[in-house]
This record gives sequence, structure tokens and C-alpha cells, in this order.
Amino acid sequence: MHLPRQLGPLHDLPDTPEAYDAVLADVTEQALARLTPEGNLERPDCVDDIGDTSLGLTSLLVLALHRTKDPRLPEAVHRSLAFHLNERVYAEDNPGYPNLRIRNSGFPYARYVLEAGAHPIGDWPSTVWALLQAVNILDAPDGLVEADQRTQLLDVARGYWRWLTEATFFNPQEAGNQAIGCVVGGLMLARHLPPQEGESVRGRAIGLYTEKIRAHRVRDRGALLPPEHGGAYDNNYGPISLSFLAQAHRVSGEEIFAEDGDGLARYIDARLTGGGFDSGGPRYSEQHSGFESVLGLRYFSRRIGSDLGRYRGDTRWGRHAAGPDGGVDGHFAWMLVWQIQDPTRWHRTPSTEPARHQLRAGTVSVAFDDRMTPSVVEADGTYYLPAAVNRQHGFGPVLDGFVFCRPMGEVRVRDVRTDGLAAKLVTKPVVGRDHVLRHVRSLYVTDGTSLWTTVALERLRGEPYLLAGLPYAADDGDRVRRTAEGAVASAGTLRLTHPQAQGAEHFDARAELTQEQAAFALAADPRGYGNPDEGWRHLVSSTALEAGPVPGAPDDLHVFAVRYGSAAPLTVSVERDGEALRIGTSAFTAVIGADDERGEPQLTLRAVSS
Repeated sequence: MHLPRQLGPLHDLPDTPEAYDAVLADVTEQALARLTPEGNLERPDCVDDIGDTSLGLTSLLVLALHRTKDPRLPEAVHRSLAFHLNERVYAEDNPGYPNLRIRNSGFPYARYVLEAGAHPIGDWPSTVWALLQAVNILDAPDGLVEADQRTQLLDVARGYWRWLTEATFFNPQEAGNQAIGCVVGGLMLARHLPPQEGESVRGRAIGLYTEKIRAHRVRDRGALLPPEHGGAYDNNYGPISLSFLAQAHRVSGEEIFAEDGDGLARYIDARLTGGGFDSGGPRYSEQHSGFESVLGLRYFSRRIGSDLGRYRGDTRWGRHAAGPDGGVDGHFAWMLVWQIQDPTRWHRTPSTEPARHQLRAGTVSVAFDDRMTPSVVEADGTYYLPAAVNRQHGFGPVLDGFVFCRPMGEVRVRDVRTDGLAAKLVTKPVVGRDHVLRHVRSLYVTDGTSLWTTVALERLRGEPYLLAGLPYAADDGDRVRRTAEGAVASAGTLRLTHPQAQGAEHFDARAELTQEQAAFALAADPRGYGNPDEGWRHLVSSTALEAGPVPGAPDDLHVFAVRYGSAAPLTVSVERDGEALRIGTSAFTAVIGADDERGEPQLTLRAVSS
């Protein structure tokens, strides 16, 4: 089976003006065929996320009219805009909406579901989206929209802003992407208002960003991130937030948006595998966005000098939102408008700067979590997640069901690049169940094709093994397929184990089940509202690679050595060299030296000549 949403890298989609003209031409034909006598452009089967969709298609038709002067479009724009103004602008409170600060304000808003009282919780983001569709139309050159309709639309957009910022609590779902989107709507609206009013709205938008979003950022992996549905980052919504930061910087010129976007972009770059696979978030653990992410990934790939476009998006939504039949949907149409308007092109080469939470070279990458334990290992096109044993998750030595990977003190990191090799040494103090402090030293070395992992710690009593990951997925052309195996070798014994117990708490990689599905099965709340990462933390056991100790290691140490990316036999030598530890393989020799005067680990690396 294939993962349903992690498809091709987003930068593989052509983004030339000619390519976008072809996209607009297709949208135009679909819209003209769908347009009802009343001017409705919604998908006939659309039920939710509907309040902005017809207006979104109108905005795309306005852009197409500007670029092509198609004589069929003025009438379609007029009719469809009239439909939204007459039929999709609501001013009476939606029954059951829980987030009002002012009742019966009379301000217009958009509905998530058209039926009164049906799922009103989504009205806040739907109104943000409708505001963004509106300001894109207001941005059109004079003459493309009739003057009286433009005046009406400006008045509605002003009302949307007031409903979002006065009549309701701001950002009631604690969703960073929605909140930053609202700020962008205010910044764009301000340019169409009289100077004094416009400056007030602009100031209010920037104030909301600094006070309600930026001041409440959450730290993860050394970065401060806009909180997303209660978590630090979501691999669907996080890149969408990046797109909003890009647009906020484009329309305002305020450096705060560029600086925060740079930070979020570097974070995404570090957590993302070289192949573009990612997993994790408080709403959709594996549900990647598509065209909604392109603007931010492209804009900031150029700013930080890295290939963020390797991100595997849902290319079924590679150009615009689509229904189950693939037909165009106007939802989020403003992102396509902004993509077409923004002249930035992709930066397609990786950054050469070492990153604390990433090791990457060639087709090998390791993304590290906040504790500097691998969160994803990639080699030979296969992706390995942290395995679970006895309710503990990670990569690391295991004794009697205890995983030695959670630090009790400062984690030190040393990066070295030389002779075509890239290495990262991670040292962390870990306390076991016996209350003894042990120093776990994990060395990761790659030549761009394979990854060698060597882990050493003070000798344990009993028969420990190295928890070496859960083989989970593998590249398969433009798709990612589920897998339960990978090309791995160990200098000691190696076994692939599967859970003996049954139930949602035990993840067997051989089953046709995605990590996302398993995580939501364990989450406290319904899918789409629960936190899959929180659910996944309840996992008791999983499929796991288990590697035995390296034979012939120093008597006072347990050492484990695994190579990902090749199943060929692996031989590793480990010996003392004074206070240092010398590790030898057929590809390299590494020396882990004594800590320096600041307690920092020392590492030297030399390739073995062929």
C-alpha cells in the first residue's frame, strides 16, 4: 500500500508563467462549465469548507481576465461576485457559535457549513479565507470588477475584518496558520482603505501578530514556532503558516515576518528528510498540504539557501484545491493567486551549513528531535521511525525494557565534514533504572549513500541491545509505500521483531496501517480534533530492529554498530587509544576524543582510501 498524501516533491511541479497560464486556462474552462444561472461556482457536492469557495474561483477568474483578456470572463466575474455578495454573506449570528465576544454585532462573516447551526466552529477560519479571497479581488486593476460591486465587496471585507477582530475571540482554534492568515488579510485590506483607517487596520494587524501570535510561540528543536492547534508544528499546517509569513512580508515589508519565516524555514529544513518525507503534528500526522505550501517553501528556500521544495506534498492538490473527482475547488484559491504573482523561483540545492538537528548528505539524512534522538532516519530510499518498547520510544540501547535515550542533563553535539564524509557526534548523560549515570555517545557518519551509527556507553549488566528503528516507508517513484523492512546490517547480531500482543497499542509494520491511522486510534479526541502525536505516545510496542553488541569492544563498554542503506556484512573495530575511543570500518576511521576544557566532545574523522 502507498501513503495516501505524501506524493512528489513540490518543486518538481513547473512554476513558469506559461505553466501557471495553463493552470488558469484549465480553471477557467471548469468554472465556466460549472457556473449556474445564479452565479454559483461551488462544487455541487461540497458541504464543508464552503463559505469562501465560490468567491475563490471568482478571484481566479479575475486574475485570468487580467492575464488573458478572455471576453467570456467579465460576465462570469460579475455574476459570480453577485452570487457571493447576495447569497454567501451572513450577518445574523450562527446558532451555537461559541466564540463570540459581541452578540448580534451585524458584522458579516462566512460559514464553514451553510446550514444554520451546523458545525459553526469552523466559521472563524472560513471568514479569514473569505477575507483573503475578497482582498485578492480588490487588488485587481481598475476596470476588471464593476465599481459598484467593488464598493460592496470592500464594505464586506471591512466587515469580515471587524467580525474576526472585534466580534469574536481572536484565533479561537489556536491555529497559527489561521491567525497569520487573518493578519495577512488585515495588511492587504489596509491598502484599500482611506489613509487614516488603513493605517489603523495595518497597525492592528501587526499588533495582533506580535501580541497574539509571536508572543505565544512554542519552542521545538531550538526554534520558536507559531503554535498550531496546541502544538509546536504540524506537517500539514506548518508549511501553510510559512506561506502566510511570506505573503505578510511581501505586502508589508515588515522584517519581523521575514525573520520569523527564516526561523520556521530552517526548522522545516532540519526536520525534513532529504527525500521530503515528514511525519508529525497536533492535527494531521501525515497529511501534507500541497499548493498551499508552495509560496512559503519557495520564497524562503531562496532566503535561507536550501531546497525546501523537496517537501513531499499532496500533488493531487499541487495547483489548487480539488474535490474527490479532481475537479477544481475554490478553497484556498488565494494561495494560487499569490504563487502566480510572486516572481521568486525555487532554490534547489541543499544548504551546506551544519544544523544541530539534522545530518544530511546525498541520499542519507537523519532528523533529530528536541532530545537529539533521531525522529526519522533515511537511507537507500527507506524511512525509519523511532521504535517502541515497553511504552518508550526512540533509538538507543535497551536493557530490561528500558531505553537509554532520554537525557538527564546537557546534550552535546559535534559536527565534522571531511574527505566526502559527514558526521555528527551526540553525547548525552542518561540515568537508568539503577540510578547510575551513564554517558551515551552516538556517532552518525554518512558518505551520502549509507549511514553508519555507532553507540557506546558504560557497560551494562545483562544482555542489552540497540533499538535501531522501525522500518516504515520507502520511496516508490512519485509515491511513498509502506514497508516493514530495509537494507540494514549490524556488526553484532541483528533481528527484526514484531509485536506479540494485539491491539491499537501495538504497531506491526506488516499490517496495512499508516502511522497516522494508528495515532488517531490512540488519540483522546475524534480524528481531525485529537492530537495524533499524543495518541502515538501511547504506543506500547512496535516492529523494531534490534542489534546486538559489537564483539571485541573494550571490557568496560557496550558498543553497538549498525549501517543503514546496505545489507552487506558489516565489520567494526572499537578500541581504546589513551582517553580516546577509536572506531574503524571499511569506509572510515573515527576517533572520539576526551572532552575539551569546556566539556565539549572531540571528534576526528578520516576516510579509508579505496
